Amino acid sequence: MEKAKVYFTKEISPESAIKMYEKLGKELPGKVAVKLHSGEQGNQNYIRPEFVKAIVERVNGTVVECNAAYEGARNSTEKHKKLIEDHGWTKYFDVDIMDADGDDMVLDILNGKVLKQNFVGKNMKNYDSMLVLSHFKGHPMGGYGGALKQLSIGCASSEGKSWIHSAGKTKDQTIVWNNLPKQNLFLESMADAASSVVNYFKDNILFINVMCNLSVDCDCCAVAEDPCMKDIGILASTDPIAIDQACIDLVYNSKDPGRDHFVERVERQNGRHTIDAATELGFGTKEYELINVD
Repeated sequence: MEKAKVYFTKEISPESAIKMYEKLGKELPGKVAVKLHSGEQGNQNYIRPEFVKAIVERVNGTVVECNAAYEGARNSTEKHKKLIEDHGWTKYFDVDIMDADGDDMVLDILNGKVLKQNFVGKNMKNYDSMLVLSHFKGHPMGGYGGALKQLSIGCASSEGKSWIHSAGKTKDQTIVWNNLPKQNLFLESMADAASSVVNYFKDNILFINVMCNLSVDCDCCAVAEDPCMKDIGILASTDPIAIDQACIDLVYNSKDPGRDHFVERVERQNGRHTIDAATELGFGTKEYELINVD
C-alpha cells in the first residue's frame, strides 16, 4: 500500500479546518454526517460548537452523536439532548442522536480480530457520507482518542459501546464495567468496529483531527485533567489510520515539557496497539507523507 497523504497546519482556527478539508480534494456527497464529541457534563476540554460551525456549514452537514454507556449526562437520550442544548450545540445545528430510538443498525465485520458485528446508531442509514471530526487527546482506557476511536466508540450506540468495551461479551451497560476484557482485546475490538464504519461509507468518508487542549483524559470525562501540552495543529486525511499515526508521531517527537506525561498515558494503555490492529485489518496504512500547509 502506498503512503497516505496527511495534511498538517499549525494554525488552529475555523478557517483552517475548512482549508484542510479542501486540501483533500473531495466533496462529500449527499447527506453528510459530521461525527464529533459533544462533551461530557463538567468537561472543560471538548471542542466548542463555535469552532466547528464553519466546517459543518461548509459540508452542509448534520452533527451526529450517540448515547454513552456509562453513568453521566449522556447515557440516555433525554439527558443527552439536554446536555447538547446546555453545551450550545442546538444554537447552531440540528443534532441527530443516532441511537435515540433504539433498534441499532448492525454492521458485519467479516475479518474482525475479536468482533464479528458492530452495533451503531440506526440513523447512520440516513447518511450518504461522513466527516469524522475528532479532538485528538489522551484517553483513560484507549490511551489516546482520535479518528479510530471516533469511528468505533463514537459511532457505536450505547449498547454497541458496551459490546466494544467488553470485547463482544455484553451489550448491557449495567454490567459491562465489571466484565472488562484484557486490554488488547478491547483495543482490537475498537479497530474491528472502526473498520466496519469505514467499509460502510467506503470512499465517502474523510477525517480531520484537531490537536488542541491536549489533556491525557477524554472529552467523555466529567473530571478531566487540564491540558499538559501546548496545541499542535490540525490534520486531515482520507486515511483514519495514517492520521492517528501522524498525531501520535507529532506528540512523541515533541519537545513540549508535557510530552512525557501524555506518552505515559498512551503507553500505559498500550494505545498504539489500536493503530497496529487496524493496519492489519487493511482499511488504511501507518505509512504516510506529512504535507505542511501554510
